[in-house]
Amino acid sequence: MNIRTVRFDHPDAVRLNDEVQAEYAERYDDEGDMTPLDVAHFDPPHGLYLIAYDETGRPVATGGWRSQDRNDEGYEDGDAELKRMFVVREARGRGLARLILAALEDSARAVGRTRMVLETGVKQPEAIALYTSSGYVPVRKFGLYRFDELSRCFGKPLALPEDAAVHQKNQPGVAS
Repeated sequence: MNIRTVRFDHPDAVRLNDEVQAEYAERYDDEGDMTPLDVAHFDPPHGLYLIAYDETGRPVATGGWRSQDRNDEGYEDGDAELKRMFVVREARGRGLARLILAALEDSARAVGRTRMVLETGVKQPEAIALYTSSGYVPVRKFGLYRFDELSRCFGKPLALPEDAAVHQKNQPGVAS
């Protein structure tokens, strides 16, 4: 598997976004996720967008994060919001979402984001299972769908790995 950083307007990202939107529309019998997204939201260091390609070069999975800080939609300072986590049907069950999720968490942590958050829905039990098995817990609802009864919000602290935190604490001149 080859995971690449791309812009949110890359042709493969657009195609996969259209696919995930169609799946959202099918599952929720609506127009899909109406959360406003801008290409620049995913530009490093304020975000990241990834696509996984299979051995034939076909794009099969995607995901991104964008920086959020405290605002009237319920975000907190230091949040990194997951968006457009998706694996095409034929490639599901191979651990691709977990690989992308780990890479996104690592990149958000590396630029100082302190919590990864996401919004999903009750009609996406596979997503809820992935996130809860990856250490995410329910958090106060945020974002466009914070008042929707089908919406569920999860979060996970992005603390430094234990050995890096200990190493940083023991460095001269580094405040802890």
